[in-house]
Amino acid sequence: MHIDWIWGLIGGLLIGTGGAVYLLGNGRIMGASGIIGGLIDGSGLDTKWERLIFLAGVILMPILLMPYYGQVDTHITNNYWVLAAAGLLVGIGTRLANGCTSGHGVCGMSRLSIRGFVATCCYILAGGVGVIIFRHLLGVI
Repeated sequence: MHIDWIWGLIGGLLIGTGGAVYLLGNGRIMGASGIIGGLIDGSGLDTKWERLIFLAGVILMPILLMPYYGQVDTHITNNYWVLAAAGLLVGIGTRLANGCTSGHGVCGMSRLSIRGFVATCCYILAGGVGVIIFRHLLGVI
């Protein structure tokens, strides 16, 4: 049996721990779209450095770990149009849902937020429909 699932488990534990530390450290939810959105629209300028440090960690940590893991197969497509469309759809979805999977799914559900459970169910449903459409019907991923 392949043990690739262990990386998902470790990643989930790290994200959950990061969310807990972020909440306990400053009393705010670790929602990546809210952290980025607050920098872009100017609503988070009072916590600008905290947000920039968070984003620096998200960007730099994989780069720092690359020498230890060699090549990792992410199964990502080489079709840049699909990647651009996916990024736009995720961005639109996070704005419509007033948050992302880290805010609603990880932090919201752990706080037993009804809104977090509903948003997470919608994300999972949309992901399943996306796979059916884009992989099985259109064959682009």
